[in-house]
Amino acid sequence: MNELETLFIETLISQTRALDQFGTWAKKSDEELLCEKYVKSKEELKNVPIIADIDEMQIQDIRLIFQSIALAFELKTGVMCSVVMEMSHEGFGRAVVLADKIVVTNKFFKDAHRYSFRTYDDLVKEGSKMLKNAIEIYEQYTLKVG
Repeated sequence: MNELETLFIETLISQTRALDQFGTWAKKSDEELLCEKYVKSKEELKNVPIIADIDEMQIQDIRLIFQSIALAFELKTGVMCSVVMEMSHEGFGRAVVLADKIVVTNKFFKDAHRYSFRTYDDLVKEGSKMLKNAIEIYEQYTLKVG
């Protein structure tokens, strides 16, 4: 794993494990836990209806990904971030990561109840890609202004 992949996964794991108040995930490996939350095979997705309401747990799991990007961004750049996420009960919404006044990550959702990755590696790659893009956007903007 490269530096950004490691940073993203470490922040996602720390954010996820912080929610385990009763230690129910203590015996699961980090990869096992993230796969349970974020990885769905094509067969598993076939069992998820196309039109359905999203529950609060799924919204929280999606928010954790963006909070992890924000935290990893802060650790990498020293710039504080905020996560703004709006989601309808039908799974339509948007997640935004803001650094200063700059939108560094912006993701629209439809059918958020189906939001998942095919493999653990896909989760790692997508997270590090969003983090890399966030850093590049921030640097590009601050170079033009500064």
